[in-house]
Amino acid sequence: MTTPTTTELLTSYRHLYRSALQAVQYSKPARYVIRDQLRLAFRDRSNLASYHPERIRRTVWFFHAASQSRGLEHRICKTLVRVHWERTRVDRKSWKHLLREREEVEKASEKVKKRLAERGGDVVKERGLRWRGWEGVVGMLNESMGLCLR
Repeated sequence: MTTPTTTELLTSYRHLYRSALQAVQYSKPARYVIRDQLRLAFRDRSNLASYHPERIRRTVWFFHAASQSRGLEHRICKTLVRVHWERTRVDRKSWKHLLREREEVEKASEKVKKRLAERGGDVVKERGLRWRGWEGVVGMLNESMGLCLR
């Protein structure tokens, strides 16, 4: 597959953005989540190799169906947006929460410290593992329906 031109990328971005906004009915937290997800997807140059116009077309159709009725497509879209919004909220903890978590880990028993050490003790790695199941479900949905959701 050849790499897409700038015009094709811009058109795809605009079609996806417009249809996704219609799907979430321009609601405030959802529109920002969609904007951020699309920007992340289209700014990443490694995704250019996986550019499929047919998948984008099907995704636009999916968003159009989500905007027309409050059926299964609308609920899937709403859930995807909600999970991404919650996911970014969890990762953006205030300094007080981070300090409290660190103090709890320091006060933890030796047994818990040993378990953390066996796992690697990396909180960032643990957060990534937490969402692996969800990303697998979204990936299977994309493959079965030929979509490009994130």
